[in-house]
Amino acid sequence: MSKTSLFLAMLASLSIALPVHASDRYRSRPPVMVSPDLQASWVLQLGGVPAQTRGYAAPQRLRQAVPAGRQRIIQQPQQVLRQQPVQQRRVVQQRRVLFPQQPAAQPVAMRPDKPVRTQIEPQFLPQMVQYQTEQKPGTIVIDTRERFLYLVMADGMAKRYGVGVGKPGFEWAGTHKVTAKREWPDWRPPQEMIAREAAKGHFLPAHMPGGPENPLGARALYLGSTLYRIHGTNAPWSIGSGVSSGCIRMRNEDVTDLYERVKVGTKVIVI
Repeated sequence: MSKTSLFLAMLASLSIALPVHASDRYRSRPPVMVSPDLQASWVLQLGGVPAQTRGYAAPQRLRQAVPAGRQRIIQQPQQVLRQQPVQQRRVVQQRRVLFPQQPAAQPVAMRPDKPVRTQIEPQFLPQMVQYQTEQKPGTIVIDTRERFLYLVMADGMAKRYGVGVGKPGFEWAGTHKVTAKREWPDWRPPQEMIAREAAKGHFLPAHMPGGPENPLGARALYLGSTLYRIHGTNAPWSIGSGVSSGCIRMRNEDVTDLYERVKVGTKVIVI
């Protein structure tokens, strides 16, 4: 017989001779209870509890049985939870005081910007009109109120041009003659104009050669010994307005046409 067979036979004889039952080892079982307190950890309480108290006890009795130190730990979250809504209400009240609700903004009626005129108005374009006057043909009559220049012709007719005239404070009237004519004239602003514009923060050059950028435009007719002229402009949209320092301004094409029709010595009446 081998050693293995012999060992198995011995184990079999022992199990038959000494039967063991698990139920014989624990004839009186200790009571077991699970803690019903959900805020405490789950524990197994073994022994010391009578059989009639098994099961779930009232929550109030279990809180009294818990040690004092644990009561403070359990009650602290409850107090925090009760105080949070009050603190939140205080924060909301403070926000209402610091940031009161503003009434809804009412739409504001915006005033439309004044349109900027970039073209001459039709009534200021050159045209032949009836014009009754005692002045001889070839005479120039300038009506500063209506902003028109009339070149008197025969048979009660005149050629009418739109002009720009002196701004408020620079109006004038009188009778003069054309003493000189210039094509693309130079511009030498008078000292009074240079000082006046410098006080406004506008600095004028002492001399500007003739050309498209020159404010005197393409042609100029000088009036007597005055500083006034009938001249063109590089701002044709200003025709029909009071914008100059006393000079009579015309569109470049209009002043060129007038320049060809009049001679030095022509009578000019400004009313």
